[in-house]
Amino acid sequence: MKNCTSPHFIIRNNYCNIYGIDINNHNERYFTIGEKKRQKLSFPLEKKEITVIRQVKNLNKNKFVTDQLIEAQISPELTLGMKEVVFEISVQYREVFASNDEPLRAIKGHSVDIKLNVKRPYIPLSRRAAYPARPRAREALEPDSNELRKLEVRRNA
Repeated sequence: MKNCTSPHFIIRNNYCNIYGIDINNHNERYFTIGEKKRQKLSFPLEKKEITVIRQVKNLNKNKFVTDQLIEAQISPELTLGMKEVVFEISVQYREVFASNDEPLRAIKGHSVDIKLNVKRPYIPLSRRAAYPARPRAREALEPDSNELRKLEVRRNA
């Protein structure tokens, strides 16, 4: 392969069938040798680039990046400088993020006002409220409503 002009090569379908080369999108790329196809040999997986972010002088920023943005998926196409700019902007507007410990009402604009209509006579279909509920349906919706109150997303009306 050192003398080849291209690092890629194309294998015909029957070759893939006989030797068991996995061309599908799986977690692992593998190939087998021989007719029995019992032992799978893995192609080496691409090593994901580990980017090292320079130490941040501000400890609050460093804590925010490690706590809140730990699961953030940032494009690998961004350079280290671009990633730092993304982190700077995220820290600048950190009030839009909420952790598992904070209620959802900590984020402005996440409050919901839900009104259930259970009085008779029921409103005609053309003039029905957004969330009408008959007594049986209200019993089914009650656990969800209580959960929203517990999370402080829904206000008591």
